Amino acid sequence: MAKILILIGGHLCTAPRPQKEAAAFAAAGHEVTVCGLWFDAALATRDRKLAKQQPYRFDIALDFRPGQSELTRLQVRMQHRLAREGFQYFGVFSPALLGYGAKALLKTAHRAQAELTIVHSEAGLWIGKQLIQKGHTVGVDFEDWFSRDLLPSALKTRPTGQIQQLEKYLMQRCAFRLTTSQAMANALSAAYNAAPPQVIYNVFPRADGVEPKSSERPAPLKLHWYSQTIGPGRGLETLFSAIPFLNEAVEIHLRGNYPPSSQAWMEPLIPNEWRSRVIVHPLVSNAELPLRIAENDIGLALEMSTCDSRHYTATNKLFQYMQAGLAVIASDTAGQREIMKQVPNIGILMSGNSPAELAAAINQYNQNRAQLQQAKQAAYRASQQTFCYETQVPALLSTLNQALSASPQLHEIECSQTH
Repeated sequence: MAKILILIGGHLCTAPRPQKEAAAFAAAGHEVTVCGLWFDAALATRDRKLAKQQPYRFDIALDFRPGQSELTRLQVRMQHRLAREGFQYFGVFSPALLGYGAKALLKTAHRAQAELTIVHSEAGLWIGKQLIQKGHTVGVDFEDWFSRDLLPSALKTRPTGQIQQLEKYLMQRCAFRLTTSQAMANALSAAYNAAPPQVIYNVFPRADGVEPKSSERPAPLKLHWYSQTIGPGRGLETLFSAIPFLNEAVEIHLRGNYPPSSQAWMEPLIPNEWRSRVIVHPLVSNAELPLRIAENDIGLALEMSTCDSRHYTATNKLFQYMQAGLAVIASDTAGQREIMKQVPNIGILMSGNSPAELAAAINQYNQNRAQLQQAKQAAYRASQQTFCYETQVPALLSTLNQALSASPQLHEIECSQTH
């Protein structure tokens, strides 16, 4: 069995896709380590609890939480600031532009000498290139189209050209390549003149104890929207603009990190008479999340087609809604269309990010609760039968085995054991 290292750009508890990959590899008998960074005390506590329950190891390449080494924390932030200013004023590229801890993660990877190192972030693209040039076998998971995952307002301060070069380098050289939808795989293939990556959907293991709740009147419909961070460019603009077109009052439940900057952006969007009906919930553990989502009726997947990464992907939230037994209202992006075509009875696919169309879909379910209940049941069945992680594991392990068969490190180990 092989030694596999998975590099992430932050906390374990906020990285569900690497978690699932690591668990699947460990269950297949491989020695797996996930290595990340710590910068938040509360998330670090969640990481410790989560890691104790896993069949793989979790290591930290860099810890710069408040209250730890203030010198380390200052150095990390200063490196990031200098890198950003150097690029902004002089066009100088530094890996620190791609995220915290890139060089620390690279050092960890060199020490690990894994038969396969899989990268998952923008910084991971740079790390992957360095490792390949040193003869390591590297894999990449395009869980985002990193060079096209920004709002237009942010593009001027990001090294998109360098990120594209790194994406092309890894697309053309990595034997292990994953992404989140066939639409994304085809787009990456066309952009970088390489074979399409293997599609592994952002689905979750079958959940026990989660079933669709009744949506009978007189209870108001509960709409649910989820993301790691509440902010612009994720469809909330469309949601709040849809409020004047609603025939009946509903509850809007948002879950995600809600920093002061997000509050300053979102509060003016909410009509005064609706403020008591918009409830913001904090992030919870992955184990608790399906239960909390299941308290609602409709899941909103309002991705914006103006961002290529969001247009082509099928996000976590879409599958989390299905897993929790929610009907889905989704914007017509290429990735979400791909899923909704396979299970069209789980919800409504809007033809665009139109507030009037969103309101019409909500009104339709509000007026026809029997149709809503049927959609919820269909979504839950799809999550148990078609879109669950158990159906993805064979393709994941097949891709892994193909990559390992090409690994020079693994061949050296096998030869030494033979002799």
